[in-house]
Amino acid sequence: MENVDARVLRCARGWLASGYRVMLVTVVKTWGSSPRPIGSMMALREDGPCIGSVSGGCVEDDLVHRYTNAYGASPLPQSTPELVRYGITADEAHRFGLPCGGTLELLLEFAPAPAVMDELVQRLEAGQLVQRTVDCQSGRVSLADASAPEAVQFDGARLSVTLGPQYRMLLIGAGALAEYVAVMALFNHFEVTVCDPRIEHRDTWSVAGAQLSTEMPDDAVRRMKPDARSCILALSHDPKLDDLALLEALHSPAFFVGAIGSRRNADSRKQRFIEHFDETEQSLQRLHSPVGLPIGSKTPAEIAVSAMAEVLAVKNSILQPRR
Repeated sequence: MENVDARVLRCARGWLASGYRVMLVTVVKTWGSSPRPIGSMMALREDGPCIGSVSGGCVEDDLVHRYTNAYGASPLPQSTPELVRYGITADEAHRFGLPCGGTLELLLEFAPAPAVMDELVQRLEAGQLVQRTVDCQSGRVSLADASAPEAVQFDGARLSVTLGPQYRMLLIGAGALAEYVAVMALFNHFEVTVCDPRIEHRDTWSVAGAQLSTEMPDDAVRRMKPDARSCILALSHDPKLDDLALLEALHSPAFFVGAIGSRRNADSRKQRFIEHFDETEQSLQRLHSPVGLPIGSKTPAEIAVSAMAEVLAVKNSILQPRR
C-alpha cells in the first residue's frame, strides 16, 4: 500500500495529463485539536472527484461545493494560491466536524503546473526524498533534493514540504505476531518485508501485500540499506536470527529498532551484546526492548497493537518513557 502523499500526487498528475483543472490543498497550520496533521494533502478535480484528506470529511465536502461544478459552482479559478481557514468559531467547528476548539488553515493551489507535478511524481517513484517549495504569492513551485525528512515549514509567504518514499518495515520471524504487525503496518502505509529462513514458519505466511524473504535476517538488513524512514522489529524469539540482525540495524540510520521478549530476555540480550559484540550502554539506548507501549498486552494481536503504537509514536516524534 503506497503512502497517501504519493497517491494524491500521482492522481493529480493523471488528471492534469487528461486535461482537467486540478486544485491541490495542503494543511499549513492547525490550532487546538485537528483531525489531520500539518502537511496533509488532497487533490480536487474541477468536476468533483477528490483524493486525500485534510479534515476527515466535512471540510472536503465544503471545498467540493465551493470550487467544483459538481454542485453548480464556478469552475476552478486559474489564479494564484489562496489561504483559507476553517473552524474559527464554535459554530464553524461544529459545522465542519472539527474537534472542539480545532482550527486549520489550508493553502489552495488552483493551477499546479503539469510538468512540475510530473517531475515530482517521477522523483518520488525513483525513491528520492524531495523538498517541494511553493511561493504563496506567485504559485511558483520549486523542487530540491533533501537529505533527511524535515518538518513542514510555512511562514505565510512560502510553504516547504519534504516528500519521500514510503516508510519501510522489516520484520524478523514469520509467526502469528508478525502477521498482526504486518497488517497494521500496511494499513499505516509502510512497505513491509518479513524475513524468516525457517521453512516451517514461512510456509504458513498469509498476509497479502507483505514481501517474504528467506535469507538470513542480518543479510536482509544489509540488503534493505535502512534509512531514516526504515524500522526493524525482531519477532522470532530466536537469538540466532534476531541478534546479528539487531546489531546490523543498531548501526544504521533506521528510526526504530525493536525486539520482543520479556524484560529478563531483554537484559540477557543486552548483556550478550556488551560482552561479546563490544556494544555499550550508550549504543544500546536505541534498542526498544521489550518493544511496545505498556497496555497490558497478552495475545499476539494485543502485543502487535502495543508494538505498532510505539513505532508510530517514535515515527511521529512523540516521546514515550521507557519502562
